[in-house]
Amino acid sequence: MFMGSNTLVGDRYRINLTMDEGVHRAWLINKFNETIGYFDDSFSRELSLLAAEGLELVGILSFVAFTETPEPGEYWGQAAVIGYSPHYSEEFNQFIDGICGLIGKGIRPKLALKGSAVDEIIDSNGTWLPSEREPLPEKQRGMALLKTRRGFIDGLVEAGRTGNKGCYILSWAFLLALVAAIIIGLKSCGVF
Repeated sequence: MFMGSNTLVGDRYRINLTMDEGVHRAWLINKFNETIGYFDDSFSRELSLLAAEGLELVGILSFVAFTETPEPGEYWGQAAVIGYSPHYSEEFNQFIDGICGLIGKGIRPKLALKGSAVDEIIDSNGTWLPSEREPLPEKQRGMALLKTRRGFIDGLVEAGRTGNKGCYILSWAFLLALVAAIIIGLKSCGVF
């Protein structure tokens, strides 16, 4: 699920909170209403408490990785979570759009926002963005960072979804050219 074009770095995700066998579970839901993953138990519980206080919760996919262990390996990701009062939804939706744009470019803003940072967001009508950055996790043996920003193809797919017919046609032309190149390559190797 993490490697598909429906899970782009920098996308906004809805958070669905459930209780499964007495354990809090916070699920990430993409804009196509697909469940792509969940947070660990302790963070899910924290999110449930924030939601109980009346905060709106939004997730933003910040990277996707693959780890070889446990066997046969697993895909996993990291998401930034922003909680805000519905009273300030206009300001925070603008802010979240800006954060999504940064993360989509591979820029990871530090989002431990408190006090004056929240005031900056509200006072600027959501146009303020943090200047501090969060590094990617250190690579470990058996781990690969697969998606850390949006690529060219991701941009074409997204533009096609928004109705840009030129980008939609260009993305199909690219895919057809890729298939043709593979067929020509196989034919030149004597496979056909």
